[in-house]
Amino acid sequence: MKALVAHPGGFGEVLLAGPAVRAVATRAGRVTMLCGARGAPAAGLLPHVDDVVVWDTPDDGTAPPVAGLIRRLRKEAYDVALVLGRPAPPPAARLLRTARIRHIGPEPDPVGGTGPTGGPGRTGATGRPGGTGCGDGTVGAHGGTDAALDAAVAMGFGLRAGDDGRLRVRPAPDTAALTGNGPYVVVHPGAGGPGRAWDAERGAAAVARLCDAGHRVVVTGGPDERELTRRVSGDIAVDLGGRTTAKALAGVLRCADAVVTASAGPAHLADAVGTPVVSLAAPAPRTYRVPTAVPADGTAGPPDRLGPDEVTEAVATLLGTHR
Repeated sequence: MKALVAHPGGFGEVLLAGPAVRAVATRAGRVTMLCGARGAPAAGLLPHVDDVVVWDTPDDGTAPPVAGLIRRLRKEAYDVALVLGRPAPPPAARLLRTARIRHIGPEPDPVGGTGPTGGPGRTGATGRPGGTGCGDGTVGAHGGTDAALDAAVAMGFGLRAGDDGRLRVRPAPDTAALTGNGPYVVVHPGAGGPGRAWDAERGAAAVARLCDAGHRVVVTGGPDERELTRRVSGDIAVDLGGRTTAKALAGVLRCADAVVTASAGPAHLADAVGTPVVSLAAPAPRTYRVPTAVPADGTAGPPDRLGPDEVTEAVATLLGTHR
């Protein structure tokens, strides 16, 4: 069986689809991910993804010219396509129907929503009431993981015995050449959404305070965040702004003692490699595996409200709990 998994989301959202991809791979001999340019680097990190096809849909929901892509998908002759994302993007579904994929799902839930998690009180693949809930009336970051896995189950796919459904990525490389030797804390000050970028002055103050507390600090960021990471790093931290691929970033986060970030993508990637997270955004991401700390009272708000002492104390608390 040849399967296609379509997800229009960004880096962190595509990482959350990893368990669903593993479920599909239990029956499919080959799995391709169809996603946008923002999510493609994450798709390349997921186990059992054999190929990544990039297709960006416009913000207005209309479909861009796709003649070449449709020819490619028809040539591959996929047996099944799993469309993820809430709500499922109509342009993607139309594209897959035009590409003559035999079975596209999940089918809309008559109770409401997509797949088996739409109705209140229903139990999805995760075994929790409501499928995507966190059990306390809130929906956490890993609701996306649960919803995707529920959608895969609705199409007849399930995780292998012993697979606990946690986030995972392919083995990360050794990045000591980038970070230097010895333990360190990662600070990722970049934006994970509107109002999420950490003010450079506050970020630099937090880095200085972390260094004063005895931590070696590595600052990470994307190619368009080099100026921010340079200012946050100063002359006391390792500046990796714009210097890491997605795979290399996984290696940097894997070897860190903790990751300080307000961005969902690095937080989910840290979860996938087993590194504790200090979340500057609130509410904090719900994780399956790693300890998570939130500075101050954890109420919603921009990360710029947090002082360096609060961040340093959160790191100390997190590492004290983790050890």
